[in-house]
Amino acid sequence: MKRLYIDAKVMLDLLATRDLFWIPIGKIVSMAEKKKLSIIVSPISFATVSYLLSKIEKHAQILEKLRDFRILCEVSEISGTTIDKALNSDFSDFEDALQYYYATDSTCDIIITRNGKDFKKSVLPVMTADEFLKSRL
Repeated sequence: MKRLYIDAKVMLDLLATRDLFWIPIGKIVSMAEKKKLSIIVSPISFATVSYLLSKIEKHAQILEKLRDFRILCEVSEISGTTIDKALNSDFSDFEDALQYYYATDSTCDIIITRNGKDFKKSVLPVMTADEFLKSRL
């Protein structure tokens, strides 16, 4: 079963139903519900998405969305090793480095993001949710 790492921006697309971006990730989540693939996210993504949603939604609504999403995904482990890798990486953005090393340390097969340029040095395939759906990987 494929293990897809979903970055915080894509998680936000889904939970905020942002424009057209939420439709492809919604299809991927549907595949996860049917046990056709696994979704992995970082604990930091939960915090980031909660904070960003707080600008447009009430606390109770945010918690409900996060709880529902948590049922469908695995959460990567926080470790000092992962943080050390990110701190000592060539990534120009620390948060992107964390996302990347969460994905590799969680033995993910693919990173799903809307900003592929953030992961130029990735050894994992990096694609948008729409590209993944079209690829049939």
